[in-house]
Amino acid sequence: MKKTIFTVLLFIFGTIATYAQTPEHDQVKAAVSYYLAGGTNNDFETLKKAFHKDATMKFISNAGYKEVNALEFFKKAIKPGPKQNRKTKVVSIDVEGTSAQAKLRIDYDTFAFIDFMNLLKIDGEWKIVNKIFYRSKK
Repeated sequence: MKKTIFTVLLFIFGTIATYAQTPEHDQVKAAVSYYLAGGTNNDFETLKKAFHKDATMKFISNAGYKEVNALEFFKKAIKPGPKQNRKTKVVSIDVEGTSAQAKLRIDYDTFAFIDFMNLLKIDGEWKIVNKIFYRSKK
């Protein structure tokens, strides 16, 4: 019986430790939240806070593989207007030292974007340096 209780307690405490958020985790979440809020609110200045100036965005279009500067792309794409009708979610964040990866989901009525963000801690700030994404139909 003692062995069973010990095993259950070990599992519970291990699970709690696994899901405990660190200050670095929270800072990465704050960085990707600039991206999500900026896109939702059509606010390029907020979105810009999330990205390094040389960040890239890579994706597959109808014409094949594309690679662009993320900020240049969003500067053209985001126009002031009403708030986007979408739901956003930070699915996961993984931090190791000065590098991190975040998986995001942005749901619209008929499709969703799944974004994978690579971040680096540069001069004390977490910045997205690379974004890849997939657009899925619902």
